[in-house]
Amino acid sequence: MSAPTPPVMTKPVPPTPLGRKRPRPADALFRLALLASLAVALLFLAVLIGYVLYEGVSRLDSRLWNNFPSIRHPERAGAQSAIWGSVWVVGLTGLLCLPVGVAAAIRLDEYADPTRWYNRWLELNIQNLAAVPSVVYGILGLGLIARGMGLGTTILTASLTLALLVLPIVIIASREAIRAVPNSIRLGSLALGATKWQTVWRQVLPAALPGIATGSILALSRAMGEAAPLLLLGGLTYVAFNPDGINSAFTVLPIQIFNWTSQSREEFAALAAAAIVALLVLLLAMNSLAIFIRNKYGKRW
Repeated sequence: MSAPTPPVMTKPVPPTPLGRKRPRPADALFRLALLASLAVALLFLAVLIGYVLYEGVSRLDSRLWNNFPSIRHPERAGAQSAIWGSVWVVGLTGLLCLPVGVAAAIRLDEYADPTRWYNRWLELNIQNLAAVPSVVYGILGLGLIARGMGLGTTILTASLTLALLVLPIVIIASREAIRAVPNSIRLGSLALGATKWQTVWRQVLPAALPGIATGSILALSRAMGEAAPLLLLGGLTYVAFNPDGINSAFTVLPIQIFNWTSQSREEFAALAAAAIVALLVLLLAMNSLAIFIRNKYGKRW
């Protein structure tokens, strides 16, 4: 018998890390194109904001929020009626859409059967309505609310129209916040003898409240910056009084800015720029509040 052949010793090959691929030139070019697009967008945004600040810095004083609009005397004109109109419209929009949106989110996530065809149909339509252009809601508000219901061009009409506009956004944001609550919290509450509604009211909603508040504030900030649906409703471009109720005529900051930019005198261009800065400050304040609520009270399960 011949002696057994000794095994050949080879150098072990290190395993290839899972998920790691060799970088390709196309990936690097695509990433470079994305970064270039982002840089161009930020550059144009910075130029636009700088131009608006440069044009409107001369009118960023107390005249802007203390005086009413004036066609003959732009040096004394202000946007007090537009500011209070925005407060009325956005405030009433929040009162109309937030309870309905949160209740709809609770119904769809906590009580609705996802296997039923009508629940799936409802979810699909809510997602589609969130992407509908705002001008379509303006046409709906004009035909159904202003003329069909006979409410006319009032704050209530504008608030109902904007509530329809932001309602899908509130529902989607609230559902995401409710879904983020771990199911173990629901099961623990039910195991201790709580009813379904007690579990939702005392456990799920308090845990989801920061996410709901964040989504709601962002939805209302979109409503504050909308002009197209209110222009279709016939929002007045010149209002020299503050609203005194939900049935009052109104104007808002976007409509007032549109009116001033359509004037030919240079003084109105400075007024429009100052009003744009005021609107940006309000929107940034609302978005900052949403970010603060999310970072301060949000939970990572």
